[in-house]
Amino acid sequence: MNSIAIKFEDVSKSYKLYKKNSSKIFSSIFFEKHIKEKNVLNHISFSISKGESVAIIGKNGMGKSTILKLVAGITYPSYGKITVNGNLSAILELNSGFENDFTGRENIFLKCKLLGLKTAQIKEIENKIIEFADIGEYIDQPIRTYSTGMKSRLGFSISIHTYPEILILDEVFSVGDYHFKQKCYEKIKEFLNDNKHTFLLVTHAPDIAKEFCERGILIENSQIKFDGNIQDCINLYLK
Repeated sequence: MNSIAIKFEDVSKSYKLYKKNSSKIFSSIFFEKHIKEKNVLNHISFSISKGESVAIIGKNGMGKSTILKLVAGITYPSYGKITVNGNLSAILELNSGFENDFTGRENIFLKCKLLGLKTAQIKEIENKIIEFADIGEYIDQPIRTYSTGMKSRLGFSISIHTYPEILILDEVFSVGDYHFKQKCYEKIKEFLNDNKHTFLLVTHAPDIAKEFCERGILIENSQIKFDGNIQDCINLYLK
């Protein structure tokens, strides 16, 4: 049985920088070679074991969110290899990924189907998702009528109740009211209690990182500067 949940092997990621959209189109047609590139990650390697809780810490623009997008398969490495073992739920933007003309209930069904759940499994957790989201009669209204906070509630509730083997979060605690945040905290603690689930978090808040994670990875200048005990990681980050 493989005990590794996530593994990065010599991974690099770069993006081409265009001054305007027309430059991007021109480059793709005429294979322009002299396009400026931004190196976001530079030959990084690490592995996360199943059951580990890890925080990725660093200043803005250091590649933290790019790591999560690579894990989730939203983008792909320019170089290197990434391995993910286990079903995964990525909460990178809580209010994204919804079909605006579908109701909240229909979006629950759609998202769960995309995650590979069967109809019987969805029916089993549907009421739990709705109760946790606590958006009342709006659950049967089109998503386009929702506020950002309501979308956030529903997005988090769907992701956490599908019980993924790997849960990754990107700064999601910056949204929602106080009571919703507390519900999120408690639900994540419940998620982590059995030590079977892998948790990967990006956050700027040291207190949140310490609350949920035992290990910290500090990203600086597109590389890993530190990988180890969460408190040591936080101390180095604050310096």
